Amino acid sequence: MKSLLLSFLLFASLSFGFAQDRSQDKIAIEKQVDAVINSWNNHNYDDMKEYATEDADWVNVVGMWWKNRKEVQYAHQVFHKVMFQNTSLSKTSVHTRFITHDVAVVHLYWHMGAYTSPNGNYYKEAENLALMVFVNKAGKWLLSSAENVIINEAAQQSNPINKMPKE
Repeated sequence: MKSLLLSFLLFASLSFGFAQDRSQDKIAIEKQVDAVINSWNNHNYDDMKEYATEDADWVNVVGMWWKNRKEVQYAHQVFHKVMFQNTSLSKTSVHTRFITHDVAVVHLYWHMGAYTSPNGNYYKEAENLALMVFVNKAGKWLLSSAENVIINEAAQQSNPINKMPKE
């Protein structure tokens, strides 16, 4: 009986410890998300090495795929010079799900200000959703991959899960 009780206590303490680690990991990941947003709002990506892996990739809202941190940084910096220099982002919400101990998927909702594209098209402010993958490298959570989309509010009305039966 003693060994059963000790086994249970050991299991419970390990489980509690893992849950505690996840909460700290979520905080660390959200700080990295904030760093991404700060780079945008400062219109300067010189600090990207602090929050992204060297092999990080990004697919932007119009399907441009940048395949490493150098390309991601360069592309963002160029776009901030030509069309986003007066555009800001504000975080709406962050949802984190751990895939493994060292991999997390993050859904980041943000509000993006209006801007004019290089060809002169005006885009009004909009809600966006980014899917981000973070990996833990040597105890530090880093962005490994991201893709963002503009949320089409009209299309949200037709989302099939809005009428999905509740169990």
